[in-house]
Parts: sequence; C-alpha cells; structure tokens
Amino acid sequence: MQTYKISHPHQLQHEELKEMVLALGYFDGVHRGHRAVMETAREEAESMGAAWGVMTFHPHPSVVLRKQQVPEAITPLEDKIEMIAALGAEYLFIVDFSEAFSCLEPQEFIDQYIIGLNVKHVVAGFDFSYGKLGKGTMESMPFHSRGKFGQTTVSKMKDSERKISSTLIREVIRNGNVEYAAALLGRAYSGKGVVIHGDKRGRTIGFPTANIELQEGYIIPPTGVYAVAVKVKGTIHRGVCNIGYKPTFHKERAVKPGVEVHIFDFSGDIYDEQAEIFWYKRIRSEQKFSSADELISRIEKDKQAAEEYFHNRKEFLAFSQEQ
Repeated sequence: MQTYKISHPHQLQHEELKEMVLALGYFDGVHRGHRAVMETAREEAESMGAAWGVMTFHPHPSVVLRKQQVPEAITPLEDKIEMIAALGAEYLFIVDFSEAFSCLEPQEFIDQYIIGLNVKHVVAGFDFSYGKLGKGTMESMPFHSRGKFGQTTVSKMKDSERKISSTLIREVIRNGNVEYAAALLGRAYSGKGVVIHGDKRGRTIGFPTANIELQEGYIIPPTGVYAVAVKVKGTIHRGVCNIGYKPTFHKERAVKPGVEVHIFDFSGDIYDEQAEIFWYKRIRSEQKFSSADELISRIEKDKQAAEEYFHNRKEFLAFSQEQ
C-alpha cells in the first residue's frame, strides 16, 4: 500500500497516480460500517479494472472546527493504517485536517482532492460531508463532480435499531460493554502498549501479571475485570485483565488506573515487549477485599469465568488463527 501524508495545498500530480476508486471518511475504528464502504470501493475498482484507495483525515475535524481536544481513538492513526492495509487498499491518503484545509469550498475540495488525484469513482457513507462547514454532501457531489467521476453512497448500517457508528462504539467501550463493542466493530476492541515492571505482588499470591502501559490516545475501558487475549512476541494467549487501582493493597488512588493481565498457562520474561490487549467481556467491577486470601479466591473465580467464556465461543480460536 502506498501511503501519502499530505497537507494543503498538496503537491501530488494527477499523472503520478493510477486511475482509482476512492473510499472517503474519517474511519475511526474501521468498524463494520467503514468496512462496508471500503469493500464497496474494492468491488467497484475490480469491476472497473482500476486501483482502489482510502482517504482519511488527521487530526479529528473537531480539533479544528470546534477547538476541542483530540478525542480518544478507537483506532489511533497507526492502527488505522495497519487495518486499511490489511483490507488490501493500494493507496492511502492521510490529509492533514488543518485550518486552511477546512476553509476549502466544496468545489475546491472536489477539484483538488478528488479529480486532482485521478479518482474515477468515489464511495462514502450516506452522511459524509466535505468542504467549508460541511456544505458538500453526497447529494451535491454529482454537481461538484462535473461529470468527471461516478459515486456510490453506502447506506446506514444498523445493529438492531442503532446506527453502527464510531460515536456509539466509543460510548459502549467507556461503559465497559466491550462485548457489544466487538459486535459493532466486527472484532474485539484492542489497545497496544509495553510490558512494564509493576509491584510484582501478583506472583506472591500465585497469579503473576503482565503490567501493560498502553500508548496514549486509546479509550481505556472502565475499572473492572475482563476476559482478554494478549498478543506478545507474535503469539496469542488468553487471560484475565484487571483495570484499576488495586484498592485491596493501595490506600491512595493513583493518577490513572493500571492495566495488568494474568496470562493463562504462561511463564517467561516479557518485560519491555510490545503487547496488544483484546478485550472480550467484562466479568465484574473492581472490588476492595478484606484480605489477600479473599482476593485469591475471587481471582480464581474470575479465571474460571474467563476460561468458560472462551470455551463456549469459537471466535477466539478463529481470531488466533487469523493473527
């Protein structure tokens, strides 16, 4: 996949690029609705004998348009790039969503960023907008295209009666409903980080844990215990994860919650290794126990609950084979 990070005004020349079908959107999460847009672009490209690509924007438009802080991401930019590459896109354009870019009139955006990039067909969701104040829509695009490219509008995708959207997915992750988030995403929600040294108390009670410092920008699910998978050194392991402040042992609350995983049937030194956690199900909220023995008993039950969860579902096996 050829990846271009471009700023306005971009310097790419029409002649440098193949004729292509382009999927447009911010695509945080690369969820089921986003993949429907990209798969439609791929299918259209195959029928036309053209290349296909994706155009996304960074940072989130709200940073420029509403002067808000960068929102926590379902998929930070590097994860988004990996996922789009895995879908087989030949081109990826990451447009710097700057003040200057946001001031483009809809016709200017189309002329410079669609026609100017040798795009022969555009695919986007029904609610995609472009140009200053979002005045350009999929309904106005045929006018702005001036007959130089075609378009396909992908309809709203729903789960039951709720629109599958990045906003909904962020909401359910923040509520701890990672199982529902996985249904909306089409995969388990995940976050990447590094295995760091902790207080090593887990090994003294028979449940050694990997403390993972997640990279900035991810949405961290609320405190509690979760059935998870961990990918480290290229291998997938099942486990149980605690997100929280360990109130049984700590009187003072830390600035941010710790993330630690007890990996089933595992031993080995993985300090400083890159790790990715996949959250599958919230088992319970974080609790303060009266003694270490009471905590040990509860962790054993948590482990059994996680094991039972994975035993009753085939998704984990399929996921492990795909990685």
